[in-house]
Amino acid sequence: MATDPLVSTEWLAAHINDANVKVLDASFKLPGVLPLPKDDYLAAHLPGAAFFDVDAVSDHSNPLPHMYPSAEQFGRDVGGLGISNADTVVLYDSGGWVAAPRAWWMFLAFGHGNVRILNGGLKKWRAEGRAVESGEVKPKAATFKASFDAKRVRSMQQLIANVESMKEQVIDARAADRFEGRAPEPRAGIRSGHIPGARNVPYNLLFDAATGEMKPLDDLRAAFTNAGVKLDAPIVTSCGSGVSAGVLTLALYRLGVTDTALYDGSWSEWGQDNGPAIATGPA
Repeated sequence: MATDPLVSTEWLAAHINDANVKVLDASFKLPGVLPLPKDDYLAAHLPGAAFFDVDAVSDHSNPLPHMYPSAEQFGRDVGGLGISNADTVVLYDSGGWVAAPRAWWMFLAFGHGNVRILNGGLKKWRAEGRAVESGEVKPKAATFKASFDAKRVRSMQQLIANVESMKEQVIDARAADRFEGRAPEPRAGIRSGHIPGARNVPYNLLFDAATGEMKPLDDLRAAFTNAGVKLDAPIVTSCGSGVSAGVLTLALYRLGVTDTALYDGSWSEWGQDNGPAIATGPA
């Protein structure tokens, strides 16, 4: 069994001042949702936490939202957040389980295995009456050497080939009405529907909205098996723009399925007007 990527609020409270423990707020919201995640961070964040901006730590030459950067850029950006290869990185988000898993998978994909996610995030931390700070934390820069593991990420070309071969199961983390094509996409100019052959496991089924904690392993397993997912066969996760897919990736990892891949472009790429064929209706 792989090491559980989650840590408890109790564990972090005991270790938050360790010299080699670095905490990052990786909160994210869909376009147009206010206040901006950075403004939320400035208002209240865990003590000493810097802000990991998934839009900033991305390939700025690509018009698609927050695509993976080069290893060189990831190393530079993360080093700028005060993180070295020797550090234990603890990621959290607001407790809505959107972006911390994406940042976690990026760290793993860029060769840093010593990375964890705070179970329950800021929501649980604050509910327990633990201290928060306001304002921006600007850590002293460190050196972070990154190397990219391409096996953890998929491109649209690979997914197009997979529609024919069906070698990998594609699991979409979006809400059912978006997956089935009954609701418009939040990004302008994007068609409604899903990748042909994909399964649907909405990411919000995997955590308890009241506490912000991820659900027990049996509940996670049931969410996938009820959607027709075979946990012993290859899996690629997808979503709207490659962020909430990470929640599925994290849940699978906790179930011992550690060799999945994430479709970085996700529906913001596939769903474009000139994109590949789409399907609508239930999986």
